[in-house]
Amino acid sequence: MKDRGKHILVVEDDPELRREVAGYLRGLGLTVFEAEDAEAMDACLAAERIDLLVLDLGLPDEDGLSICRRLRTGGGPAIVMASAAGDEVDRVLGLELGADDYLPKPFSPRELAARIRAVLRRYEGLQPASRGADFQFGDFSYDPARRILRAPSGEIVPLTGAESSLLGALLLNPNRVMSREELFWSWSPSGIGEADAAVESRAVDLQISRLRRKLQMHGGGRLILTERGQGYTLRCEVLH
Repeated sequence: MKDRGKHILVVEDDPELRREVAGYLRGLGLTVFEAEDAEAMDACLAAERIDLLVLDLGLPDEDGLSICRRLRTGGGPAIVMASAAGDEVDRVLGLELGADDYLPKPFSPRELAARIRAVLRRYEGLQPASRGADFQFGDFSYDPARRILRAPSGEIVPLTGAESSLLGALLLNPNRVMSREELFWSWSPSGIGEADAAVESRAVDLQISRLRRKLQMHGGGRLILTERGQGYTLRCEVLH
């Protein structure tokens, strides 16, 4: 597995499932930590460098959606959310609140490993170009490794997982029109399953609107432009 050396934290209150998942991932060469609840997760995050969380939605002390929200506020690792709640609304909500992918239970460890690879590839897709440095655009800066956006004032602008992925795609393609389909798959290649063109367009329009509103609140009102009938363009110089 090309992601050997990555640090994964499995947060799951079912001890049997947690051991099964952790054991399988260790067999692939990943460094794996385990936590049975949010308290143990926070302790591990404080002590270790974690690249990705496998996060159960229904923990005994804090629900997974709340965890996504607070981790994304401060950057945090990538998140693959797992839950028995397999309804599409739950999947979309999890992604909007910060998860990078969503895997309904029951799942096979092999499928989970494939999802982890996909998410890590998306993160790595930003990092080589940046050579460890932030992207600079329109007086904003964006740290792709930690997914932290800083306003011209230096204030951190909280982003959800979807908003981070869309901003990353736009930053890699400045001054080029990106179609809604391109942007949709840069956000969630597997998280919400097959979707028709109308669903894709609505999902992208919603996320772009939210991202653009956050930029506008900090002086970035004309950075993301709508190209009628085509998609969106990040219209500015991007340095990294």
